[in-house]
Amino acid sequence: MTDRLDWLSFRRFAAFTTALTLSLITLGVYTAATGSGLACQAQWPLCSDQLIPALTINPDFIEWFHRVVAMITGFFILGTAGWAWKRGDRRSRLASTLAVVLLPLQITVGAITVTIGGLVPGGYSPPTHAAHLVVALTIFTLLTLTTLFAFRQHHRRPPRARSRLAVGVALGALLVSGLFSRGVPLLNYSPGAQAWYYAVSLVAIGALLAATFWLSTADRVGAWLAGGALVVLFGAMLLGRDLVLYTAAVQRLNFALYFLAVGIVAAVGWRLRSNVESVPTGQSTSSN
Repeated sequence: MTDRLDWLSFRRFAAFTTALTLSLITLGVYTAATGSGLACQAQWPLCSDQLIPALTINPDFIEWFHRVVAMITGFFILGTAGWAWKRGDRRSRLASTLAVVLLPLQITVGAITVTIGGLVPGGYSPPTHAAHLVVALTIFTLLTLTTLFAFRQHHRRPPRARSRLAVGVALGALLVSGLFSRGVPLLNYSPGAQAWYYAVSLVAIGALLAATFWLSTADRVGAWLAGGALVVLFGAMLLGRDLVLYTAAVQRLNFALYFLAVGIVAAVGWRLRSNVESVPTGQSTSSN
């Protein structure tokens, strides 16, 4: 029992909740991209007069499954906040509580898009989808920060070493996301491609948040650069959700934002590599 309790720690629970939220956002993008948000005859909690629709890949099932995962994720977010108040520090409590505060807003926007969209002007429309994504990304950011705060006292590597790893993950994720990006015309921007793009981009978002957090005390310039890449990537992700009419000019802007994000992350990686090489052998770096 002791080993089990030691394994089930707050930091691992927070990390799992964050990963579950990433999966939910990806599923939400796929649901919207396939038009399945208009399924279930705009009913809730029933779906086309059924509690559980036919378990085959169809619009009703996709929308129903998204609702189920959203409900489970919501309970995990509540559990993370509750555990933070019991075992976490002040910052993890604040971040997780803000995530809980945003849950009703996210649920409301979701309801507008899939149930009462016909009663609200622009209910099921790209701007509403963008708002849904913005709130979801904010919740994901807060949960990522909660996880980072929870792991703060459990690192064996110094901040720069951790940051190099995070920047490497972010750069790799960005390069992969470019294969599916709407701004980089390599593949058809199908529902599956959209889901993959946002899944991999969220990995990059999480890695950049970690790098920004760890560099805040070790390399402020590097932290600002990583944070800038985070903002640029966030803008590119919003453009992919039709925040504005996606014209050829907007696609070029999206293309430019993507390569700007890649360039900034590569610059941060080079900066960290150069800084490490300039440190004399045997000199250690402080850890936060």
